[in-house]
Amino acid sequence: MDLLSVLEKTVSPDQQELEAAQRFLEQAAQTNLQEFLKSLSEILKHGGNSPVTRMQSGIQLKNALYSKDSNIKAEYQQRWLTFPDDVRNVVKANILAALGTETIRPSSAAQCVAYVACAELPAGMWPDLIAVLTSNVTNQNSTEMMKEATLEAIGYICQDIDPEILQNQSNEILTAIVHGMKKEEPSNHVRLAATNALLNSLEFTKANFDKETERHFIMQVVCEATQSPDTRVRVAALQCLVKIMSLYYTYMEHYMGPALFAITMEAMKSDVDEIALQGIEFWSTVCDEEVDLAIELSEAAEQGRPPERTSRFYAKGALQYLSPILLHSLTKQVMHEEVDDDDEWNPCKAAGVCLMLMATGCEDDIVPHILPFVKDNIHHQDWRFRDAAVMAFGSILEGPDPVKLKPIVEQAMPMLIELLKDASVVVRDTAAWTVGRVCEILPDAVINEQCLQPLLQAMVEGLAAEPRVASNICWAFSSLAEAAYDSADTGDDNAEPATYCLSTYFEPIIEKLIQTTDRSDGNQHNLRNAAYEALMEMIKNSPKDCYAIVQKTTLVVLEKLERVLQMENMIQVSTDRAQYNDLQSLLCATLQSVLRKVTSEDAPSISDQVMSALLRMFSTSGKAGGVQEDALLAVSTLVEVLGDNFMKYMEAFKPCLIVSLKNSEEYSVCLAAVGLVGDLCRALGQKMLPFCDEIMVLLLENLGNSTVHRSVKPQILSVFGDVALAIGPHFKKYLDIVMNTLQQASQAQVEKTDYDMIDYLNELREGCLEAYTGIVQGLKGDGEQPNADVNLIQPHVGHIMSFIEHIALDEDHSDENISACCGLIGDLCTAFGAGMLPLVDKEPIQGLLTKGRRSKATKAKTLATWATKEIRKLKNAS
Repeated sequence: MDLLSVLEKTVSPDQQELEAAQRFLEQAAQTNLQEFLKSLSEILKHGGNSPVTRMQSGIQLKNALYSKDSNIKAEYQQRWLTFPDDVRNVVKANILAALGTETIRPSSAAQCVAYVACAELPAGMWPDLIAVLTSNVTNQNSTEMMKEATLEAIGYICQDIDPEILQNQSNEILTAIVHGMKKEEPSNHVRLAATNALLNSLEFTKANFDKETERHFIMQVVCEATQSPDTRVRVAALQCLVKIMSLYYTYMEHYMGPALFAITMEAMKSDVDEIALQGIEFWSTVCDEEVDLAIELSEAAEQGRPPERTSRFYAKGALQYLSPILLHSLTKQVMHEEVDDDDEWNPCKAAGVCLMLMATGCEDDIVPHILPFVKDNIHHQDWRFRDAAVMAFGSILEGPDPVKLKPIVEQAMPMLIELLKDASVVVRDTAAWTVGRVCEILPDAVINEQCLQPLLQAMVEGLAAEPRVASNICWAFSSLAEAAYDSADTGDDNAEPATYCLSTYFEPIIEKLIQTTDRSDGNQHNLRNAAYEALMEMIKNSPKDCYAIVQKTTLVVLEKLERVLQMENMIQVSTDRAQYNDLQSLLCATLQSVLRKVTSEDAPSISDQVMSALLRMFSTSGKAGGVQEDALLAVSTLVEVLGDNFMKYMEAFKPCLIVSLKNSEEYSVCLAAVGLVGDLCRALGQKMLPFCDEIMVLLLENLGNSTVHRSVKPQILSVFGDVALAIGPHFKKYLDIVMNTLQQASQAQVEKTDYDMIDYLNELREGCLEAYTGIVQGLKGDGEQPNADVNLIQPHVGHIMSFIEHIALDEDHSDENISACCGLIGDLCTAFGAGMLPLVDKEPIQGLLTKGRRSKATKAKTLATWATKEIRKLKNAS
């Protein structure tokens, strides 16, 4: 009885009663979880209990089995599997018996059944469950509630479980789902639950889609459901079509003409937003698929083979019918002009995205369908139509041939500049976005005498506009800066240009961007971040004649950083703390951009100020990993600029570096610290020696620590090479332990079906190869004759060469692996001379060198050619 009354109180309006009930339930779960779950399942099963207690008992039971955090969920599932059979059987019998007996929707019992199933089915337990659920749905005596709750349970299981586990039972599951979806089913509640279940099961019904008769049947049922009078059923059925299109594009030709085209066109025209959204989403998915297929086609052509799948060009075929509907959707602005709810996804926004995808997929074909609409509506008295015209124009800039688009854009620019001052904030916002797209995609159309000056003037004025408009203007500046720099005359290849088309405007733009970073409304529409981003791009892409302004900006950024650091003690609220941390990170990133531009002669005059600010950030940032990572990256940049002049800061900085290397919880901090060790080695050389013992111990500890994120480990291996190069013969004392570690790492294997793991393996191998290279070069020394120390590596050469052979024979190796292998082969030949000939004169090694020489990657080509010459020298000498 206690438990019943406590469950009643979990919905009490009285705060004290509510908290007491929560405490009681937590206590009960801790004291004897198994008995507690049995009691909850009894209450859920018993129809005489109040709907509230039954629902709450289901929620408590579900919470003991499920968590949104995948690690906790796995822990809960394991815990459930350790319970005795009799406990689990009682709970399972009760929750199954509760299906269809509740009076509240959605069913709590359905969730409980699903989460027990997700724990047991992967372990091969509860073998008869799917059969029981199927008969619940197909049995003609089942009530509406029984069918609905059972289909909900099936839907939850399909959503949460690994598709492979249910593949063998896909027929039974589909039988139940299709039975519930049929148009003869009188209850819309049942049809909805069944349609949602189908949506969740589409991944593992591939075998059914492969069979024509079964596929026809599924498609018929889904298409019929899209005509349901119930909006929720229609939406769910359309969602199924969207997902079917992305999973089974190759099978859709049979259905496109007779059914799908008409169904989705009708949906797009619907006045009900949810229905219109799914219609538009369907065509966005078609475009996505067809863009992928075009990429597959060009890759196949490059390799001289036919593609596995071919495009049916549905989007091109439908262009003339789709365009008018999408353009009409663009005019259906739902918001009040003054309030833009960024998060609200509506047909207007979806139509814009769909148009962009259509432009990418249909290329030049889309232009004649859109331009007349733009011309007719760009001066329209209703802001909605002006906005739709600008949006449509901005959406088709990427895809069509830039050469054909350029004159059209040049012609449109004066109009766009004028629209930046439109009476409607929405139109100004879309115009700013479109200008940004032009600067990014077709910068040549604006980098000319006629357009640039009026455009820059309008953009600088636009920085004072509403946050949403100013934010888009910032993005336009970022793209324009890069384009202007790229198009500047550099004389020879990689030199910094003396001047560029933005030089005369550079100072006012920088000043205005700095003012924008200080705007009091800078946290709206990401404006502050966008302004800093633009500032960084302007500085990064600045020519020599703007250097004085870059120097001035350095001092402004440092001053801002000092001011921010002084605010540290005034922060009370956590939201302020988050904004404060963001600001520190932004200033740090800006500092990096500025430092990269500072000449090595000027760097020492500001480095004290920079370093003291960064050291203060380390001491105050506490647990803010993002800030520490940004500070480490800023130190890296300073190290690059100062070279061995950084030595004077090492004593003060070492504690910060050590703390960051130990920060395995926030792996991005640890990763940045490992990268910085490499930078310090390159900059300081032998001067790193006094710090190496402590750093090497930490690096080796991190490698052996299973809680350190895997992405850190390849970088650590690579840094061993940097340390060896820096301290040369002094590396001897670490040699044995490092060589053993590298031998273990080089033997790693991964699951070849997982692309992420293949990439990771290649990174790990690259780390090993870079370490070996650094160690060989470091112990060999720079002279013509190798140092005797290099002979310490002799016992490991056999293993190193078999590791390279292993990589050569692995078809998944990366370009970086090839170039690192070729470089290492060359280094070993210069270190060990003729003794290397038998080891390199093998088919896999020669094949690897040939592949390297033919590689498109310059580094691989250069190193492979060099290594081949070294081998030839040895052959000639012997």
